[in-house]
Amino acid sequence: MKIGIFGGTFNPPHLGHLAAAQAAAAALELDRLLIVPASIPPHKELPENTPSPEHRLAMAEIMADALLMPQVTEVSSLELDRAGKSYTADTLAALREEYPEAELWLLMGTDMFLTLQYWREPEKILELAGVCAFGRTEQDGEEVFAPQREYLQKTCPGARLTTITLPGLVDISSTRLRELLAKGKGGDYLIPAVYGYILRNQLYGTRADLKHLDIPELRACSYSMVMQKRVRHIRGTEEEAVRLARRWGADETHARRAGILHDCTKYLELEEQLALCERYGVELDELEHQAVKLLHSKTGACIARHVFGEPDEVFDAIFWHTTAKENMTTLEKILYVADYMEPNRTFEGVERLRELAYRDLDAALLLGVETTIQEMKDRNLPVHQSTLRAQAWLREHGVTTEG
Repeated sequence: MKIGIFGGTFNPPHLGHLAAAQAAAAALELDRLLIVPASIPPHKELPENTPSPEHRLAMAEIMADALLMPQVTEVSSLELDRAGKSYTADTLAALREEYPEAELWLLMGTDMFLTLQYWREPEKILELAGVCAFGRTEQDGEEVFAPQREYLQKTCPGARLTTITLPGLVDISSTRLRELLAKGKGGDYLIPAVYGYILRNQLYGTRADLKHLDIPELRACSYSMVMQKRVRHIRGTEEEAVRLARRWGADETHARRAGILHDCTKYLELEEQLALCERYGVELDELEHQAVKLLHSKTGACIARHVFGEPDEVFDAIFWHTTAKENMTTLEKILYVADYMEPNRTFEGVERLRELAYRDLDAALLLGVETTIQEMKDRNLPVHQSTLRAQAWLREHGVTTEG
């Protein structure tokens, strides 16, 4: 097994870290990539506004998730759990003990590579792991790397060293990035979900008013609350909802914001969902107390209203986007249908639903509802009463799936 170890303070992790991790994993053909946030870096003091270890670990986990390599990438709290300064030699020794047969590779940037001989126990580091250094600019090429490679191989015969240059890599210091964040800037240098996490937790001097966020900031906050594999669906639902709102005369801004937030609590466990329902006074029936998949629409609506300050129209659209109900508003219908048929959906019959949605919104709604009912019956699962009432109401008002 070939394991890459990517350490650093990640204060905060940015697009440069992400691209470097992707490039190193590909270049070395890693079987596993360990992202290891440092507790106390030996070579520098952590600035006063440094978030807690828990926050830095959470941001590192978001970065790992953004790599979209769940079978390869893992975040380790090894250095955060260990008292004292985070010496690389100690970390590699611990990993060698845990993975005695693995081929270890230490990943680092140019500056770290050029000063490796001044680290604590550099010979031990080079004995325990190969080193892969990545340059952040075109200037970090062979003219910079070659002399250091030769020096390290001469002083430590047998050292495994490889260097890669990544032209166009985001080149910003963490210090500068933190300064920008404190001024309400810098989001362009960050993974959107990391930026959203920073805004939600008011890290690095950010003071965002969560109840009055612009669209990019609202997206970032939403993305920070879900697994990154869901972002494509959320973005697809947002854009589809806007197109449908334009077609059917609904408020496009409300449709966009509802689309952005509709799945923001999708990954909460049942206990967390139930706690939010109790906190915000959401009454649940017997089925909802047991079926976690029915709850994210309700809790997501509550977060949209109480955390992000969204109006009743957005609250209601999110609240009913999973079960539907009788006599829905235009915006409620739009979000339900957009969620069902956004461009990333690929189930049998989705093209029929897409065609209906722009010709007869009620017929598209009924088709979605009846598709859900049939699917639940095929799986021997109970159908929620609100979904059955939606079907009955539409049928009673002369709606058919013929459009």
